[in-house]
Amino acid sequence: MARVLPSAGSGQALPATTVGDSQHSWSRSPGPLVFQNSADRCNLYPMNSSDSNPKRELLRHALATLAYRGGKAIRSAPEGFAVFHVDEGVRAPGQILAHIGDLMDWALSMAVGEREWHDSKPLAWEKEVNRFFAALKKFDDYLASVEPLQCPAEKLFQGPVADALTHVGQIAMLRRLGGEPIKGESYYDAEIVIGRVGAEQTTPKREF
Repeated sequence: MARVLPSAGSGQALPATTVGDSQHSWSRSPGPLVFQNSADRCNLYPMNSSDSNPKRELLRHALATLAYRGGKAIRSAPEGFAVFHVDEGVRAPGQILAHIGDLMDWALSMAVGEREWHDSKPLAWEKEVNRFFAALKKFDDYLASVEPLQCPAEKLFQGPVADALTHVGQIAMLRRLGGEPIKGESYYDAEIVIGRVGAEQTTPKREF
């Protein structure tokens, strides 16, 4: 069912315009705006950078959080940690980290309207760490651009981003099981900044 937004309140007639393709289009006419597809509302507003779009800005903050928490979980991992197995059928840390990279690639593909999934074979640990941060940056760069999202920001968060945060927790748990736990900290007090999605992160303010 088409969605309708109230027309502009300026009192002036808006010219009739149609934007999009056969699957994603909305009509701009002297009357209200009519959306033909649920993704069209997503496409209309993110035409500017995330600074002017709260949903994109929050999504970018989630990526910065993932970089901060993920970076802590994988930093200074002991030798052999990538292949550490706790039980049959449980993924090793290297496999989990490769999966997180796949999730970020998938998220970007959905953002640009392609929706492609690939199961990657784990690389050597350091290479997989570099891939993690590189995939985060590519996704964050797109969110920071003026390019429109081709799917709702909420879906990107509830799917690949939330999934990746869960897997970071798994890696942290495996660090403890492997005898090299990371310190806990007050993540509420952490200095997490939008756009800071690389390996270089600030020193924790309050660890315990």
